[in-house]
Amino acid sequence: MKLVDEAEITVIAGNGGNGCVSFRREKFIPLGGPDGGDGGDGGSVWLQADENLNTLVDFRHQKVFRAQRGENGMGRQMYGKGGEDLVVTVPVGTVVTNVETDEVIGDLTRHGQRLLVARGGKGGLGNMHFKSSVNRAPRRATPGAEGERRQLRLELKLLADVGLLGFPNAGKSTFIRAVSAATPRVADYPFTTLYPNLGVVSIEPHRSFVIADIPGLIEGAAEGAGLGIQFLKHLQRTRLLLHLVDIAPMEGGVEGVSPVEQVRAIERELGKYDPALLEKPRWLVLNKADLMFEDEARAQAEAIVAELGWQGPWYLVSALGREGTWPIMLDVQAFLDRLREAELEARDEAGAADA
Repeated sequence: MKLVDEAEITVIAGNGGNGCVSFRREKFIPLGGPDGGDGGDGGSVWLQADENLNTLVDFRHQKVFRAQRGENGMGRQMYGKGGEDLVVTVPVGTVVTNVETDEVIGDLTRHGQRLLVARGGKGGLGNMHFKSSVNRAPRRATPGAEGERRQLRLELKLLADVGLLGFPNAGKSTFIRAVSAATPRVADYPFTTLYPNLGVVSIEPHRSFVIADIPGLIEGAAEGAGLGIQFLKHLQRTRLLLHLVDIAPMEGGVEGVSPVEQVRAIERELGKYDPALLEKPRWLVLNKADLMFEDEARAQAEAIVAELGWQGPWYLVSALGREGTWPIMLDVQAFLDRLREAELEARDEAGAADA
């Protein structure tokens, strides 16, 4: 199924029930007094993250979600029944924004996590609340308050440990095929990837990570050129970026840009979109080594690294031939393991300090 990662919906909480004006009238009980009950509170609207969902496609068909209204109060001091809350399930990784204010309301990153997006109206007061020494027969009650109404933008950001980025036809789809069970479309023309693909890389039992392939980026992507701008947000949650570069781009077209200029161009686009992306750990993967003789490919790769002044890890691979891809996955897993251990240590130290 094609991934749908943005949607707009309207949520309407239930109105509160009205308070009741009523008087106790029973035989042998003169001057029974006011006994109008309160209205019930309206139901609220909640969003709840569900790891079994992976797309926002359902919100294309239903865009309005309304919680139940509270019941009106009744005589004999009977309160109206509160309206039931409405729980709307969304994929894990959904960012919720108020369309009117452009304020981010919340970010649902864990299975079962809930977010209140529209609060139900308070029930009105019955006339029993307005009795006093000077007003023993009040004929006053208050109406229920209106429930909140909001227009929300839902934006799904994939929860992947590793993100692949590069120019169109750099071999990202071939790479993710080589290291995982994902089967994105592969062809010899640009923009074969039209939506993100996720793959699970299993190193051994209980040691695995998720890798994401997004559509290729081109110059001007941060301003909307090409397809990448729609999916750059998916890289914001990743812990590591693998920057794939074709070491032997063909003449003409998108692929005619030199490998060094490809790297520089994508760095510029990342900086324009979100400077924090440039601060993420990023490894250079020089792909399509199978198009050259081994010595020639190695010399070309070293020349690219030297011209870039690249300080981080770099690899020479052939994703098509699956040569050199597995050592990268082993290094990635070791890197992620170290990150998790550091996070656990920091958490333990914070807990000990609080104690």
